[in-house]
Amino acid sequence: MPQPFLSIVIPAYNEASRLGRTLDLIRRYASGKPFPVEVVVVDDGSSDATPSLVRERAPEWPALRLVVNERNRGKGFSVRRGVLEAQGELVLFTDADLSAPIEEADKLLAALQSSRAVAAIGSRALDRSLIRIRQPKWREYAGRAFNLLVRLITGLPLRDTQCGLKLFRRAAVLPAFRAQRVTGFGFDPEVLFLIRRWGGEVVEVPVRWDNDPATKVRFFRDSLRMLVELGLLRWRAWTGQYDREQARRS
Repeated sequence: MPQPFLSIVIPAYNEASRLGRTLDLIRRYASGKPFPVEVVVVDDGSSDATPSLVRERAPEWPALRLVVNERNRGKGFSVRRGVLEAQGELVLFTDADLSAPIEEADKLLAALQSSRAVAAIGSRALDRSLIRIRQPKWREYAGRAFNLLVRLITGLPLRDTQCGLKLFRRAAVLPAFRAQRVTGFGFDPEVLFLIRRWGGEVVEVPVRWDNDPATKVRFFRDSLRMLVELGLLRWRAWTGQYDREQARRS
């Protein structure tokens, strides 16, 4: 296939029941674009038929690639690997359940094209009327509290760092992904923090979103881990670890 302009990265862990439909929708979306699109599925050590499903489709869909982690490493690790493996000028990360419909990526593309930003991120917080299927109230309020902590600890002026639809200018954000340390669900604030720390602009775009009750996030366990990761992020920034890493790779 020709050199892709857009790479779509999908982290997948035991997603055999949902991934087939997701790939169908993404293939239909990609076929309507005037530029080449590749799709990179990063299998995170699944124990179900996730990798087999992708392998079965790849021969008749040359734009589809499978990358396999040798064991379960976490969502952040998988997104990072997918971005580093991608070949497109732009890289879109989307969750395997497509809670934000793939067509919403057009809003992110337009935001990058009309600005100097290097990242455009989907947001559920900017226009909550776009949320058609909501989370339970307690979980929604907990998410807002977490975002408040993200803003206080990192200084990020973003209302929603956790929405699973983000678009990047690949060359501009590679330093941030290479320096990324968080391998689990809390990787988003770290990557966005590093992008802004090293001079990149991030724009937030309201998108449609439907809550999927089959989410892989385990609320109490993963929330505690993400809070610890935020503290470690602040410590690495204060002690200059991130900047030394960037200087070493330059």
